[in-house]
Amino acid sequence: MSEDDTRRVGDHSLADDCGHSLDELADYLATGSSPYEGHYRQCPQCQSGLASLRSLGDLTRSLAEDDARTAAESDGWLQDILSNLRLETRAGRSIPIASDDPDDGLSETEGAVVALIRRTGDDIDGVTIGKCRLHGDITEPGARTRVELNVTALHGYRLPTLVDALRSAVAEALTTHTELDIQGVDITVTDLFGTDGAGEDQP
Repeated sequence: MSEDDTRRVGDHSLADDCGHSLDELADYLATGSSPYEGHYRQCPQCQSGLASLRSLGDLTRSLAEDDARTAAESDGWLQDILSNLRLETRAGRSIPIASDDPDDGLSETEGAVVALIRRTGDDIDGVTIGKCRLHGDITEPGARTRVELNVTALHGYRLPTLVDALRSAVAEALTTHTELDIQGVDITVTDLFGTDGAGEDQP
């Protein structure tokens, strides 16, 4: 991702309890310095945003090396992903965590769960997660939850195999690291990028 791409992300705050924007994080990645570097290293929301920006940067650089036309046509798709990151790196809703002591009041944030899903997606070659949403009343213990993912696939990968691998990996990660009652992971391939399919919308 070019410096211009990382800067065109608006000035929305990552979370009410953080106050730093994705634009600030993009500047930090571009320059390597910031007066808030100490905060960025400690803040889960900022760490999630930085990881997502680095992953997106790696992908767009790979596309640019593979096909200059692909890189030019990917701008709208890139901005869509950045728009979703602005929403998803916020803390969001609080998800209760069971405890032996009812007074503990343990919880994790929706943003942390979305970051887990995105990290899981980063480990699957050939796919990048665009939109990620949790559907259901996740603020209630044991509530049924569905995960909605819109993804971009790279040309050259068999889509059914790619989608199945991502679905299984996300379901396993959520089962292992959260107490959500996952009813399903719904995945839609919205774009195909690569030498023979740059920027094509998929049905």
